[in-house]
Amino acid sequence: MTADRLLTSGGSDTRRPPVDDPGPAEPVAVDGCIAAAVDALRRGQDPAGWWKGELETNVTMDAEDLMLRQFLGIRTAEQTERSARWIRSRQQADGTWATFHGGPPDVSTTVEAYVALRLAGDLPEADHLRAAADFVRSNGGLEASRVFTRIWLALFGLWSWDALPVLPPELVLLPPWVPLNVYDFACWARQTVVALTVIGAHRPARDLGITVDELRSGAERVPDRSLRTWGGRFEQLDRLLHRYERRPLQALRRLALERAERWIIARQEADGSWGGIQPPWVYSLMALHLQGYALDHPVMAAGLAGLDRFTIDGDGGRRLEACQSPVWDTALAVLALADTGASADDDALARAGRWLVAEEVTVPGDWQVRRPHLAPGGWAFEFDNDCYPDVDDTAEVAMALGRIAGVPRGPLDRAVDWLLGMQCKDGGWGAFDVDNQRGLCRELPFCDFGELIDPPSADVTGHVVEFLAVSGRAPGPMARGVAWLLREQEADGSWFGRWGVNHVYGTGTVVPALVAAGVPGDDPAVQRAVQWLCLHQNADGGWGEDCRSYVDPAWRGRGPSTASQTGWALLALLAAGGAGDAVERGVRWLVDTQCEDGTWDEPWFTGTGFPGDFYINYHLYRQVFPMMALGRYRAAGGPGAADA
Repeated sequence: MTADRLLTSGGSDTRRPPVDDPGPAEPVAVDGCIAAAVDALRRGQDPAGWWKGELETNVTMDAEDLMLRQFLGIRTAEQTERSARWIRSRQQADGTWATFHGGPPDVSTTVEAYVALRLAGDLPEADHLRAAADFVRSNGGLEASRVFTRIWLALFGLWSWDALPVLPPELVLLPPWVPLNVYDFACWARQTVVALTVIGAHRPARDLGITVDELRSGAERVPDRSLRTWGGRFEQLDRLLHRYERRPLQALRRLALERAERWIIARQEADGSWGGIQPPWVYSLMALHLQGYALDHPVMAAGLAGLDRFTIDGDGGRRLEACQSPVWDTALAVLALADTGASADDDALARAGRWLVAEEVTVPGDWQVRRPHLAPGGWAFEFDNDCYPDVDDTAEVAMALGRIAGVPRGPLDRAVDWLLGMQCKDGGWGAFDVDNQRGLCRELPFCDFGELIDPPSADVTGHVVEFLAVSGRAPGPMARGVAWLLREQEADGSWFGRWGVNHVYGTGTVVPALVAAGVPGDDPAVQRAVQWLCLHQNADGGWGEDCRSYVDPAWRGRGPSTASQTGWALLALLAAGGAGDAVERGVRWLVDTQCEDGTWDEPWFTGTGFPGDFYINYHLYRQVFPMMALGRYRAAGGPGAADA
């Protein structure tokens, strides 16, 4: 069994069923649970030193992969059949597809899956497609799908470009000080937007070989919003841009397309990707193809080869990872092993440390638009993403390297300097950029999917504060970060989780950071968080939170118990030093639900790409966070120690 296979296989038939209201776990059971988990994690390490679990998302990745290959003329029958098998396997009993495991039906996801299966030869009269079409029509039809879905349809003449918001390539000519320039968008949106401006300028309509008129509802166009709102004003601006698109200034258009083309090429990563993530990657390939780049051009060839490395093809079919997370996973694995007793000179940690040091980003990136004099430093999420190191990875990697013997000081010193330079003016930290908070971007007509800006978040800020605290660096900036966190606490005592689901993640991140920074466990803010976690503990002793909490507050802290979310809650409670009974029950749940191979099952999605829109199942989360919690529980003295 390969390392990646180990971390994704689950072992669902071997999990022991949880019991309601369990008592404290016996110390020997905790020790055995930790030992089995450590063995499983060690088996998953690559000889080069890194760990990587599967990053599972929804079937739009696979549907769009087939449509991309159709657009470029490289789709094969075998790829199509294998991808279609996976897409069918994810269809829910009611004929729909969701954006996360167990989630509600989603119109856009169902539309894209439907189109992919039609492309694979499935007939609209088939029961599974008839059920999907019935759902789409009864929920507004193609007309109700998101803009990005309709862009994919327009690429093949299934939707009119005239009925889509305009993204003019002239946008790339705006200097950084002009509102709504490309650097006002978060890095993931920025790369996607630039590529889409090129595609929109060409307005292609390739042959897909099918029609999907059966998905139309005939619904009337939604009335424009009031001109008193920014959204309404931008809708009127979009009408003017549509007029401009009919007769653009040719010299200006050529300049804009040339600038956009150079911008895209300059940001291709060593692995052929753009940002190491699917959306800008596929749109950049199509944009360059429309600009005349042949498929055998080095840029195109590298991009297509890179997609192949993001493809998993197994018994269930062919699926595409939206991203890969080896740097993040490796840092978390190091912390998990250290928390469960691995020594600083442990061979697995040493190999991980050497690999992480070699992954340091030492070249300039887009973040320098806002911080031109800040020297490079830090780490990215993926194997190859030198253009976009991120604050979250940098803080976690730096904490992990601090647990390993013999790590050189240079990377850590540069990480501290870079993190301090990336602090926003309000005291918090965003993920990729500084003060990237122009909310006006969200009002643009094409922006109906995903977060477009990168404001500070509690989870990222918490990780930086914790690193600065444990490293003893920069007490002033750390104190500003603590103040920001305290201001951001919700009225119910929790914290919002931007990159993990959701308030359990935010709270599980912030409380250990505050305590590490010197906030006492009996501080009112910490105690409100403890009370919130105790109030939301499930009857079986675990914790869970459904992704729907991002759009419906009634779901906050509610959902089936999961290993990762139980780990997050325990990390907060252990740091606070109270709520002993809740800790004991949570530990018992982890012990009782561990699989025989030392792993935990977790089909639920507990990672977040875009709140409300896009979610992730990090297959390594189910392993590392329970290990951290169990290790810290044992270090605190085991049963009853949390009350000491």
